[in-house]
Amino acid sequence: MQKLFEYNWQVREDWFKWCKAVPEEELVKERTGGVGSILFTLVHIIDVEYSWILELQGKEVPPAPNSEEIKSVDKVREFSAQCHEEVNAFVTSWTSELEEKVLEETNSSGEIERLKYGEVMRHVIAHEIHHIGQLSIWSREMNRQPVTANLIRRGLFEN
Repeated sequence: MQKLFEYNWQVREDWFKWCKAVPEEELVKERTGGVGSILFTLVHIIDVEYSWILELQGKEVPPAPNSEEIKSVDKVREFSAQCHEEVNAFVTSWTSELEEKVLEETNSSGEIERLKYGEVMRHVIAHEIHHIGQLSIWSREMNRQPVTANLIRRGLFEN
């Protein structure tokens, strides 16, 4: 599971680099699907990852940044770096004993749900991959080559 988080972080960093070559107005332009814009989709990915990891640790979850607060690639990258230290520490300390641990969560209907930590962690991984697909579609709509989503040849499994 740790390797898939590392994969997501590498791909995210590649998207930050990709964004540097795109005019800012394209990055903040409201688009169909996803959560609105390229930049805010990246913010959303980071925020969801961070929020779930905080919840799994029983910590207070701060409000999500809004699209007005973070309007540049550098600001999004900064936000990612701020969240990454805590996320990485949790991910790298993961043990199989945590798989079945239960998080009680109140859903949007006000009902209490019992979610296994392993399920939440895999949701966080899949969530980012899902939104990276959306970024790839938008990239192609702009006639730009998207970041590769290939897991192979990223050096994740080298000694």
